[in-house]
Amino acid sequence: MTLTITFCILGLLIGSFLNVCIYRLPIKESIVFPRSKCPACEKQILAYDNIPILSFLFLRGRCRFCKTPISWRYPAVELLNGIGYYFILYRFGPTPATLIYAVFFSALVVITFIDLAHQIIPDVITLPGIPISLIAASTMLPTGWVNSLEGLLLGGGLFYLIAWGSLLLLKKEGMGGGDIKLVAMIGALLGWQELLLAIFSASIAGSAVGLLLIGTNLRSRSDPIPFGPFLVVGALISLFFGNNILDWYFHRS
Repeated sequence: MTLTITFCILGLLIGSFLNVCIYRLPIKESIVFPRSKCPACEKQILAYDNIPILSFLFLRGRCRFCKTPISWRYPAVELLNGIGYYFILYRFGPTPATLIYAVFFSALVVITFIDLAHQIIPDVITLPGIPISLIAASTMLPTGWVNSLEGLLLGGGLFYLIAWGSLLLLKKEGMGGGDIKLVAMIGALLGWQELLLAIFSASIAGSAVGLLLIGTNLRSRSDPIPFGPFLVVGALISLFFGNNILDWYFHRS
């Protein structure tokens, strides 16, 4: 119980840092310096106003100084990361793999919120994430280096072909470079079978949400919908349930 509480608190604290990354990476600011400040009045945020979730509730969702509303995203990211860490520890136990998957989960959280807001997936996460995932999968995870390399090449190669095919046949970009690097990172960490499951899950989720948005007139057919968040959903499905789904599908014992 003590380990679980500690790990969840760690997730909340890291979630606070993830908010810094989500805000600063798209505008190419340092995620280390300077200290966080209110975007409206630009006054530095006090240390005790940075306590995950509690500070947001205590301040009633407003800046202490100028009373400008604070985005719901800040407590949402903190809570999401804390919950994610809980389920990772519950699923994989106190193992080195849990630490790797926790870092992976946090990276996916940052990617999701940046892609939703700016339709970009930062290279600063995915480019180092690819070799780090390959090394981790080869040394600390059950994936293995062969499976990891196959996942990397399959994911990156498949999405690269889709991107080029869209440009050649449809004369428009069907898959962004950020998506290619993201799926390569996912494949390197999880392996090729789990990657295919992630892509399949992402396609179903993306199609369902896209049809829902179009059907409710919240989006038109010409409006772009970022695919990165759906790849993240697919990756998490594979991470937590991939073995069970693949065992069921292939009737593996």
